[in-house]
Amino acid sequence: MTTISTTSGLITLINVFTVELANQRRLIELLTEATEVSVRRAPGFVSASLHRSTDGTKVTMYAQWRSIEDYRAMRQGASPLPFLQEALTIAKFEPGIYEVVRTFRLPASRTEARTVQ
Repeated sequence: MTTISTTSGLITLINVFTVELANQRRLIELLTEATEVSVRRAPGFVSASLHRSTDGTKVTMYAQWRSIEDYRAMRQGASPLPFLQEALTIAKFEPGIYEVVRTFRLPASRTEARTVQ
């Protein structure tokens, strides 16, 4: 399960893929298969969440890794390569590596009030 915390020591990879509406579903299938077959089995993998835009033109992958070295080692492997190569034929992507610097939540009193209603 994805836990977003400033104290976890994890690195976060956020990939934003831009696709044509007709290709969003295929891109999600490719990223899902790559993650299921290969990525999630790599040493250092912690979690991943896949998001699709409601307008059909973007797919975003939010992934957490124990270290940048673990992520880079996975990328050097051959197993996810065919999925990623096909993904790049139908989408452009903007990768970024991040650290969590701050998180925000609904105050507990408002959460309780929302639950009671």
